[in-house]
Amino acid sequence: MNALTPFDRPNSYIGRSVPRPNAKRLLAGRGRYVTDIVLPRMLHVAYVRSPYAHARIVSIDAQAAREMPGVRLVATGEDLAKLCTPWVGTMEHFKGMKSPPQLPLPIDKVVWSGQAVVAIVADTRALAEDAAEVVSIEFDELPAVIDIDAAREPGAALISPGLGSNLCFHGKIDTGGIDDVFAGAAYVVEEEFHFGRHTAVTLEPRAIIADYDASERQLTVHHATQTPYQFQDIYARHYGIPESRVRVIAPDIGGSFGMKLHMYHEDMAVVGLSMMLGRPVKYVADRIESFVSDIHARDHRVRARMAADADGNILAMDVEDVTGIGAFSAYPRTSVVEGNQVYRLMGAPYTFRNYRADLQVVFQNKVQMSQYRAVGHPIACTVTERLVDMIADKTAQDVFDIRSQNAIPDDGYPCTSPTGYQFEALSHHACLARLREMMDYDGLRAEQAELRIRGIHRGIGIATFVEITNPGPAFYGVGGARISSQDGAVIKITPTGDVHCLISVTELGQGTETIIGQIVAEHLGIDRDRIKVITGDTETTPYGGATYACRGAGIGGETALQAAKKLKANVLAVAAAILQDEPDRLDIHSGWIVDAATAQPRIELSEIARIAYFRSDTLPPGTQAQLSVTHHYAPQGYPFAFTNGVQACHLELDVETGLVKILKLWVVEDCGRVINPLLVDEQIRGGVVQGLGAAFFEECVYGDNGQLTNGSLADYLVPMAVEMPDIEIGHVETPTLDTQLGAKGVGEAGTAAASAAALNAINDAMKPFGSTVAQVPMTPARILKALGHI
Repeated sequence: MNALTPFDRPNSYIGRSVPRPNAKRLLAGRGRYVTDIVLPRMLHVAYVRSPYAHARIVSIDAQAAREMPGVRLVATGEDLAKLCTPWVGTMEHFKGMKSPPQLPLPIDKVVWSGQAVVAIVADTRALAEDAAEVVSIEFDELPAVIDIDAAREPGAALISPGLGSNLCFHGKIDTGGIDDVFAGAAYVVEEEFHFGRHTAVTLEPRAIIADYDASERQLTVHHATQTPYQFQDIYARHYGIPESRVRVIAPDIGGSFGMKLHMYHEDMAVVGLSMMLGRPVKYVADRIESFVSDIHARDHRVRARMAADADGNILAMDVEDVTGIGAFSAYPRTSVVEGNQVYRLMGAPYTFRNYRADLQVVFQNKVQMSQYRAVGHPIACTVTERLVDMIADKTAQDVFDIRSQNAIPDDGYPCTSPTGYQFEALSHHACLARLREMMDYDGLRAEQAELRIRGIHRGIGIATFVEITNPGPAFYGVGGARISSQDGAVIKITPTGDVHCLISVTELGQGTETIIGQIVAEHLGIDRDRIKVITGDTETTPYGGATYACRGAGIGGETALQAAKKLKANVLAVAAAILQDEPDRLDIHSGWIVDAATAQPRIELSEIARIAYFRSDTLPPGTQAQLSVTHHYAPQGYPFAFTNGVQACHLELDVETGLVKILKLWVVEDCGRVINPLLVDEQIRGGVVQGLGAAFFEECVYGDNGQLTNGSLADYLVPMAVEMPDIEIGHVETPTLDTQLGAKGVGEAGTAAASAAALNAINDAMKPFGSTVAQVPMTPARILKALGHI
């Protein structure tokens, strides 16, 4: 009989639903967010924003503001440009990509409605806002470039004339012979899809305090961000401060979803304002400011077609994606990554080899777009899965059967997609089988047919997906971006035998502290309650990529695992010297050094620590106790650890009003080794809710003049608890072999396919009427229009 591995032990921390150690503190209102921080002599900034989407700045008269009570500084773009060097949001591996230089505040013109133009620093936020009211700016309005087709026409008004066009990036993929494949296909389906631009709406808005001490040339920034080391690098390089003298602290974070990855003009300005004043300066975006300055996402129009043979075998896809990203490409991760992932994830679950795609990323006078939870995945998934359903209709096949027929076999790995993505091992067939069983698919179909006779229209939609996680340097580093793909951990044993783990991955509410503690407890051999995990401070934690692209467990967790194993080896070496035994004959269980064969306790870990720290003179000659280790880990092997899964949506449509009741949603997901089932399910459920928000509620609506018309929570709809269904989750585990831990990511899985499953369910409900919809959000008005009622 094989020996049990650490993952198989009944008391293993891996695979156990351990509650968050910080949950009670946060529920008790003892969280410490940037908003809660008050520093001595701290000032506050408010911004005067442009009312125009595109206009020249003719003049700025701020004298009245300077004379207002409590005002300490009024700064313009020219003032900050003396301190801050420009940045450009491009990466080298996106060949031909272009974007204009950016500064904290504009100097000569504004390029979206809501762009910050003048900074007012005062003793309080209220006084700064009062002074902002009396700033007079003369603008010369220019034609607003809004429509993605008009922006690309010859002779179109140019947002950045120096670039020669409004095209940021043009990408193509072509495996060859696509026209011939379509010409010879038995079936061809095609559709034009529209995806509504939306934004993160985090509970905590963007917030930052910059504190520059000129006497020591030291900058300390308290920043609500996912990636403190990224911003340490940015502030140091663009303000000319040695990196060793820039400290970025990310305290408790009230949600991010990718939105807090990016460099924002107002945030960069805060650093310069603190340097100008030599005092701490605080900025917290209010909700209206957030709508016109937080990045938006998912503004895409996709025209796509799919070819199949007479038996329903998919032969090819042909895709044209046009996306508008605002007037600049975001920095430092760019605004091309979303489109790049859209056209590279198309058709990912399926076996066909023929693919052609054209991606155009277009500048427009709107808020910048960039990475947001499940970057590009919902678009690629929705397009692919809707076309698969259309093939099923053409061939009179069931939606499960068409997917089982075309999905890559579970034993068909490793393999490479037509777009070049390398898949180590996925489990589409296992997930489809598990889902069908969970949802009682045959029973739901029988119920659907019976209810249709009574005029009740229910729909069932499913969607398979592939998710990108654990990215290596191929994600950003290859393009020249100073964004780390590795992470670091320092683990040390205290004199009392407790353990501190300082790690570069950050806690955003997703449970980083919990799972890192579980991994260290498992591989060091001590109770989870004796481990303190510390994150989010460039001064104390080792350098690393932090949290993005579902890498916390897969990369950060592997870092912690390897560090814990190194520390364990050190501890056992010291214990062996004390006990006059061999290290390989010892182990650590529950904070005790034990006999490896019998589990008989020999000496407590706290006693080892006491001797090492206070009575090292009693150790055998030559013994140096190393009870602290530092370890860094960078992913090797596959460029990404892809995960996969399938979702199903069951809903009821009122065909008279267009209102939809989502009855239930199922998810079967394979994220490799599941470390904490409770937290995995939390991540999936939260992601599903955001995906359903995009499917039915959320959209940033712009007028022809570039004005955001619904930039408040009075007009911008977000999903509420009462509108969300029960979400049932199942798991398949296919660990990656690239790491010892075997974990992949899971944070974006729920969002990746929820809108696709919902769209397929709506179209299924409307099937008796011969109606279809291919635009999200699927509002009642759009559904009624599709039904021909308006």
